[in-house]
Amino acid sequence: MKRHTFNPRACKFKKIISLWTCAAILFCGLITPETASSLSIKEEDELSKEFLKAVFQELEVIQDPVINHYINKVGHKIVAGMPEQPFPYQFYAVRQDAYNAFAGPGGHIFIFSGLFIALDTEDELAALLSHEIAHVSCRHISDMMQKSKKTGLATMAGVVAGILIGLGGAGTAGSALTVGSMAAGQSAALAYSRENEMQADQIGRTYLQKAGYQLSGLQSVLKKIRATDWFGPNEIPTYLKTHPATEDRIINADNLLENRPALPTVKNEAFERAHTRMLALYGNPDQAARIFKNQLDENPDNAMAHYGYGLVMGKSGNAKAAVSHLTIALQHLPDDPYLKTDLGQACFLAGDYQRALELLTSAPHNTPDKYLYLGRTQMALERYSDAADNFKQLISDDPDYVEAYFLMGEAKGKMNELGSAHYYLGEFSLKKDDLKSARFHLNKALEYEKDPAQIEKIKEFLKEIDESESFFGKRRPEKKKEGE
Repeated sequence: MKRHTFNPRACKFKKIISLWTCAAILFCGLITPETASSLSIKEEDELSKEFLKAVFQELEVIQDPVINHYINKVGHKIVAGMPEQPFPYQFYAVRQDAYNAFAGPGGHIFIFSGLFIALDTEDELAALLSHEIAHVSCRHISDMMQKSKKTGLATMAGVVAGILIGLGGAGTAGSALTVGSMAAGQSAALAYSRENEMQADQIGRTYLQKAGYQLSGLQSVLKKIRATDWFGPNEIPTYLKTHPATEDRIINADNLLENRPALPTVKNEAFERAHTRMLALYGNPDQAARIFKNQLDENPDNAMAHYGYGLVMGKSGNAKAAVSHLTIALQHLPDDPYLKTDLGQACFLAGDYQRALELLTSAPHNTPDKYLYLGRTQMALERYSDAADNFKQLISDDPDYVEAYFLMGEAKGKMNELGSAHYYLGEFSLKKDDLKSARFHLNKALEYEKDPAQIEKIKEFLKEIDESESFFGKRRPEKKKEGE
């Protein structure tokens, strides 16, 4: 099991460093540049690590195995047809209701949930990803990072302040402050950016063709972004700010496709599954419910509509309706690799523990949700040792899955292993930044623990708590409860 090291002071300093780095990367395209060469591959790789830290701290990156596997599958299909690359490309989804996508250093590419939900085909997704991949392969990002070294301290301070208030969203105070602080250098940078956009479109099209995708995908998605009007009269989609020259790009795409026959759209269940899940679990719940309900009214046998509506019902707390719709979906899609886990989770929440156990045990993919709900089901059936095994596996696979530590402590308590129970509850409290509870549980763990190595680990945690409290001032003030 990967050890969680609690060090608020280090985390605070790392976050500041990450924010400065992220500011340089995300917004240097708005700064008037000086001529400079690209960063080296090694430099870009090192900066990419700090960039990722900042993004994961400031944005809600979706941790969903279905969506993540699908986006990476499409992205890597495109990369497979490229010359050898210096970076292993990775693709992520961000939960934010905005039309945006961006590429970071080192081949890390992000698409926002609002834009993903607006897509209709895998060709459109592939077009977006190929464009961002082209930005990376053409070294546009490394060029901008190199030039950002010439940025004035005052300008960068404005960018950092914008990020601290709110990174990335159209219409947020953060984006407004950031753009305002850069106004002087914006127009000169746009001409340079237009050149990058055209090159990324051209190179991206070659990647699309090699991967077997339709070139019309970029044309259709750009028109969707241009046509959207739900950001308000004074705002434009974030994508149009960071990816300018949309009109010229659409004209070029129209000219390119003018004499090409339109190919029929092929139904893609993998896209439909990921798209349905994105809308149901990470989109607007009322909007998602209406969409899936309308689809079912039109076609009661629509398996994906049952799947989506079942997920929405489960998220809203209507477990019985979720079980009903997901059962129908599984009947139509018996080979779906994730549906058993979704249905098993719904059965657990509906109180049908035996059926939940059967479904989750037979689910083919070992995802965090499978381990979590299989363990919770076994707890309900008083199979505490089996439950502890699943929680342990979950912690091993994802050390930041906070709830798993609490459940592991609960399972160990039911097994009368009190040292381990208090230890995991102590780790849970540390991750929740509840130092008072963490100290209590870790001291109790010392009373029961016999293993010397584990005793040293507990003492190290207690030492870190002491150092933290010393740094923030002898004992943090207790948080007042509501009504006090």
